[in-house]
Parts: sequence; C-alpha cells; structure tokens
Amino acid sequence: MITSENVLEALRNVDDPDLKKDIVTLGMVKDVKVDGKKVNFTVVLTTPACPMKEMIHKACVNAIIHFVDKEAQVDVFMTADVTSRRNNGAPLMPGVRNIIAIASGKGGVGKSTVASNLAVALALNGAKVGLVDADIYGPSVPIMFDVMEEKPLIRQKDGKNYIIPVEAYGVKLLSIGFFADTSQAIVWRGPMASKALNQMFADADWGDLDYMLIDLPPGTGDIHLSLVQAVPLTGAIVVSTPQQVALADAQKGVSMFKMPNINVPVLGIIENMAYFTPEELPENKYYIFGKDGAKNLAERIGVPLLGEIPLVQSIREAGDAGRPAALQNNTPQAKIFKEIAQRVAQEVAIRNAEKSNAEITA
Repeated sequence: MITSENVLEALRNVDDPDLKKDIVTLGMVKDVKVDGKKVNFTVVLTTPACPMKEMIHKACVNAIIHFVDKEAQVDVFMTADVTSRRNNGAPLMPGVRNIIAIASGKGGVGKSTVASNLAVALALNGAKVGLVDADIYGPSVPIMFDVMEEKPLIRQKDGKNYIIPVEAYGVKLLSIGFFADTSQAIVWRGPMASKALNQMFADADWGDLDYMLIDLPPGTGDIHLSLVQAVPLTGAIVVSTPQQVALADAQKGVSMFKMPNINVPVLGIIENMAYFTPEELPENKYYIFGKDGAKNLAERIGVPLLGEIPLVQSIREAGDAGRPAALQNNTPQAKIFKEIAQRVAQEVAIRNAEKSNAEITA
C-alpha cells in the first residue's frame, strides 16, 4: 500500500545536485497526494531557470517506482520559488529577491550586451526580471531594447511619487537614458551621478522581482562604491574578453568586489568575443583574441567561468535593432545565453543556500 510517508521516504534518495542535499530535507517537496496507485506531488525548484529540471523530475519518478511500487503512476508538478539572501522586510525594494551587478574592468568588452541578453534569457525561463542601466555616462539599454522614445510614468503610492519602469520583452527597465536627450552628453560629477543612480532604486516601484541586474559603468569608481553602499548585492558578474589587457582589468574588477569594505560574492566570469564563428561555417571557431583567457583567470582566482559568448555578427545586429539575440529561438547564440542564464541562476541558488546554512550554524 502506497502512503504519503513512504513516498517522502523514497524521495529522500533524490538530491539537488547544486545544494548537495535531498529534496525532502530542503523542503522542496509539497502537496503529496496518494490515490491507490496514483501518486501526485509538487517539487519546488530554487529557480525557474534550473538546468537540472528534467533530471530531477526523472529521478523523482524513478525513486517512487524503485523504492515504493513498480506499478505506481507518478505525476510530478515542477514549479519554482526563487531563493533570496535578502530580508523580506528590507525598506529598499522589498519585493526584489536578488540583486546582481554586471561589471567589467574596462570598456568595450560587451558588458551591456551581456547584461541585456542575460536579463531576457532569465525572463524567457519564467523569472521576473529587472534591469537597471547604471552606466550613467554611456547608457545603452534603451537602444538594445528599442525603447529610446519611451518615458517612464509616475505613480503615487502612500503619498510619494514613484517611477514606473518601462517594460520590454518581459524585463522591467530603468536607465538614465530615459531622462536625458539622446543627442547630448551627460556631464556629471560623481555625487550627481550617484544621486541619479540611487533614485532609480529608492524612487522606483519595481514590484516583485526574482532577479534585478545592474549594468555598471566600466572600471572601478564612484558609481561602484555608491552602489554597494546603497543596495545589498547578492553577487557580481565580471565580463571580459580573452586578450590579456582586458583580463588584467577584469582581475581588478574581481579584486574590488572582494575588498573587505565591499565584500560582494563574485558569481563568476563571462568571456565575451571568445571566438569568431562565420555565419556560413557555424562549426568553425577562430580564437582571434586568444584562447582560454577567462577560463584560466577564473581557475586562478577561484571563481566559476559562467560561459563563453562568440563574436558573431547577429549578436551585434540584434543589439542595434533593439531585439536582443536571446530572443532568437533555436539559434546557437540564443542557446548560449540560455545556458549562461541557467548557470547564473545556479550560482545564485548555491550562494543563497550557503548563506542560509552559515546563519543556521551560527
């Protein structure tokens, strides 16, 4: 006879491959129902972008058949509840679960392209996503999302005016580019830039988000320090290209986040323009800027390599057209961005679990 108890006992043999514990202990199994040979339950993943979703589903079915009843008819409903390191009662953006900075040591490495496509890929996986264009002096997100003519609306709530982010492709957006003439340079001193950035967090109604990505300016300056003081970052991602001059600056970016007075976990490194692939020869890879530069750097400093993005014309064209390449279904570049989004979601879940375990141990 099948019971809820022996179903749960069987599922203790199924581990979450990232969190290294069984899914029952992790509280991921909900709503177990048994009706004769029919077994139904829900598995709550730590992110909708989980790359192990199918593997966990199959393992659950096999566990019931192997440990409970080989004739069981198992129906597993897979859902997700994104984990967070933030206190739900946080006064600043209480509905935002994870805040991730996208940084680079130098300009020209494609950081904004990566941030835009990563945001879209996470949204396509079912996550609620926001993107803040914090590159005050060179905002590019309005172009990459084809919202250059959009102006955020204002909503009053509890006697205070809040900026309503612009939405495109399932991503909520705010950029200084929405508030400035696109033909004019933005010439601000550090305090003015920092104040404008803080307003995009404190004076905006972001609602509920699983992930907020922040596209930072290149380098390590005032904006970066103001950011870590203003918002509690879940982690940071550093974007680089393979050549040594970019990698040296990328290492400085990683070092900045690891400084004791900043102390932001580095989720990993993304290598952009890793190799050139001609459209007519999609299987060929030409390492025109060098090979394995970011991979070697990641191994040396002990952070994950989250992915390698090729130098292909369609990614640039998609950005210029305001339709990120991650939207191009069934293309190699869309697949790469989807895989990177899944890796990022994995790293966030692992970091959040490590923080929770450390708090329980303490």
